[in-house]
Parts: sequence; structure tokens; C-alpha cells
Amino acid sequence: MPTITRILETALYVDDLPRATGFYRDVLGLRVLSEAPRMASIDAGRSTVLLLFRRGATTEGLRFPGGWIPPHNGAGPAHLAFAIESADIEPWVARLAELRVAIESRVTWDAGGMSLYFRDPDGHSVELASPGVWPTY
Repeated sequence: MPTITRILETALYVDDLPRATGFYRDVLGLRVLSEAPRMASIDAGRSTVLLLFRRGATTEGLRFPGGWIPPHNGAGPAHLAFAIESADIEPWVARLAELRVAIESRVTWDAGGMSLYFRDPDGHSVELASPGVWPTY
């Protein structure tokens, strides 16, 4: 059987695309790869991409010279986690406080990993997770 090597991209659906793009760029320091009226693509580290779609802008799919992307959409708050180093937990706590981003929860996992949870401007649950959260990480 062929194997899956990793998740390449994940998507969030947002109400205000410039605001959401700014949050991931300015608060988390991620590099914006592209911006368009319906979506933004963001470098989420180590060859992963976060796609931000303007809510409702992808319900009809997209035809372009290279093919067709089938329709998709989402509603309600979603969750995603970014991997960080253990030594960066406290610097992230300080940065989020400096930018007035409230930490919703702080968790210490059985294997020693730590997670910080907070919300983006659209209410999505964002996690910063250090090694020791999962058996695979």
C-alpha cells in the first residue's frame, strides 16, 4: 500500500481575510506566500501550508488552466496546532501577552509536552505544542 508522509496543507475559513492574514503574519510571525480576494496561503513551517479562505468563497470550486479544484467550505470554530520547541513556551507566553492575545488554556501532557491554546480573530482554536504531546511528536 502507498504511504502518507504528512499533511501538506490545512484550511481555515474566515470572515475577514485581511484581518486573519494579519493575525497569522503579525502575531505568529508566519510568512504570507500569496494573497488573493478569496484566499491567502501562509508558510506554516517545514513545508506545510496554512490556507485561509474567505468564508463562502470556495463553494463553487475553481477552474483554472491547470485543472479544477472541487468546492469546499467550513463553518464554526476549527482547531489547528503549530509545533514549537519546548524552550520557546515561555517566550510565546510573553509574546502573546505583549500582543494582548489571551491564552485560553495551558496544558502539560503526560509525556512532558506542553500546549498553549488561544483564539484567532475568527474564533478558531490555535495551539502551540511542544514535543511530547503525541507519541509521534
